[in-house]
Amino acid sequence: MTDGTGKRNDPSRRQRIVDAAQAVIADVGVAATTHRRIATAAGVPLGSVTYYFTSLEALLTEAFLQLAAHSSAAFRARLERAPDQASAREAVIDIIAESIWAEPRTLLLSYELYAFAARHPPVSAVMQQWMDSSRAALGRFFDPLTARALDALVEGIGIHNSIDQAPLDRVAIREIVERIAGG
Repeated sequence: MTDGTGKRNDPSRRQRIVDAAQAVIADVGVAATTHRRIATAAGVPLGSVTYYFTSLEALLTEAFLQLAAHSSAAFRARLERAPDQASAREAVIDIIAESIWAEPRTLLLSYELYAFAARHPPVSAVMQQWMDSSRAALGRFFDPLTARALDALVEGIGIHNSIDQAPLDRVAIREIVERIAGG
């Protein structure tokens, strides 16, 4: 298919590059992520990567923005089904216990995002947007301080459970959430 000028039109190419960037980051980490690796993973010419993204940092930022948007949407969707605070506490328990946020790939990408943001302050805005979105979803049911604590709890238990030889089970998660949020 062409765009009328004889050039090939590939409307999904930019997104394939972003998806490939996430895959490469999850596979080898940000430090080993290169334009060439991303192009290979996306199945596109190397020049396509630099055509769509002015720098590797711009591409990594977009990949992390999309990660944050996807994770925030799943988090928010579960909380939106809650009609009251008791249901919202159950939603938080579900989010943690069912690894809604903490899928292995998402966790790997999140670790990389935190490290990248620490070394690239402008990218910390991605993390702030993610936290703001989570806290806003929690803020429908909890005061700002409790929402902040629950947000940190979701990420913290997810991270710990991903590597802990004795991860917290649903009963323990419920007790912790109830200590923080009442119940």
